[in-house]
Amino acid sequence: MLSPTRLAVAVALLLVLRPLASASRPIVADKPAPSEATATARWLAAQNSWGVLRSIQLRPNPFLFLSPLLLSIVSLATTDVLLRVSYSDGVPGQGHGIPYFYLTTLDPTARDALKDERTSFTLSEFPLGTCGKIDPENPTCAKLTLTGKLKLVDLQSSEADLAKSALFTKHPEMKGKFIFLVMHNAVRLLIRYFISVTMCFNS
Repeated sequence: MLSPTRLAVAVALLLVLRPLASASRPIVADKPAPSEATATARWLAAQNSWGVLRSIQLRPNPFLFLSPLLLSIVSLATTDVLLRVSYSDGVPGQGHGIPYFYLTTLDPTARDALKDERTSFTLSEFPLGTCGKIDPENPTCAKLTLTGKLKLVDLQSSEADLAKSALFTKHPEMKGKFIFLVMHNAVRLLIRYFISVTMCFNS
């Protein structure tokens, strides 16, 4: 058991550090009902701070020499590239469901996305701690996959201001010389309570 002195120090540290944490990360609100697919998807997007981004890498197919006839049919092989990335869909408490990213072209995911915009982005409820002790793969622990096009944000546009505010509020250590990207034309696949729902997410 902690001594009164150590307990007082622990409480003091908690009170000091909690505002810093809540300033950059949203507080987990109550989960929407299982039947509310749209609300659940937006809740996942708003509450999470990271996910897995998949892009498509195009590269010459090394096996084409085996069959010259294939040269007229296939010229490139595709490889999926996965990367865990931080993101934000808006200032905490004001999320709008559209994910913004702050990436560097030194990373293959961002570099490939500039050549082929087709991407997917997957989120899980498990990191939020609201799934309890169940396995992350259990359908009652919600998963959300967005598929769409990852587009470069024009730094001279009003959207760039929104992206900066959204990302740097949630991830203040991000500030640097990277590029802003946003996922457009996304379709979502939500899995929760043994139900899959696919619908338009944003344009």
